Amino acid sequence: MNIPTAVTVLFAIALLAGCKSTTVIDEYREAPTAMIAGGEAIVVLGRRHSSGYETENDFISCVGKSLRQGQSDINVIPEQEFVDSMYPYFETSTAPMDVKNLGRLAQIPAIASKFNDFNLRYFVWIDGATERTDKSGSVSCAVGPGGGGCFGFAYWKDEANYEASIWDFKELALSGKINAETKGTSFMPAVIIPVPLLARVQENACKSLANQIKTFFTNQPG
Repeated sequence: MNIPTAVTVLFAIALLAGCKSTTVIDEYREAPTAMIAGGEAIVVLGRRHSSGYETENDFISCVGKSLRQGQSDINVIPEQEFVDSMYPYFETSTAPMDVKNLGRLAQIPAIASKFNDFNLRYFVWIDGATERTDKSGSVSCAVGPGGGGCFGFAYWKDEANYEASIWDFKELALSGKINAETKGTSFMPAVIIPVPLLARVQENACKSLANQIKTFFTNQPG
């Protein structure tokens, strides 16, 4: 089998296999959660600290947007708006490292007053990241007198792992945690033109986590 034929076969295999991702959700409840009353709000915050990695801003925005969609009608305060209003307590250099430190901040009268101004009921604190775990193959492109094009086959694996800690402002206590782990493989076959077939691991992790957060506030354990 010559090289062009081999790449064509790999292209067909990639199309048949599809770019699927799988998500596993784990939920742990520390305490019962109450329905979010009218006028109450939540804020979705990502891990921010200068000494280590940060949870991606676009992932936090995706979760917040997904929570606002549908029939849940959850009032979600945009992360940047919240951080700016709470300056300097949630800036990168001073942000708390985990959800437990929110309780200490809530004891400061000036901060508690701002929390009340937002009518906050829950914090959703997200820690995690999406990483590339494997990559193989290659795609090369060239231009010649008769034209140009790309040729080859590549694939890569991504893994998204995020944990959302839900903290109740009124009770000043952790309500529970939700973990979302998504894995997927993307393909890049190229016969003249590269055709990326993406698994969209981070996007799928976002939607799965947001949907589970919604049920956390509506479904109570029996």
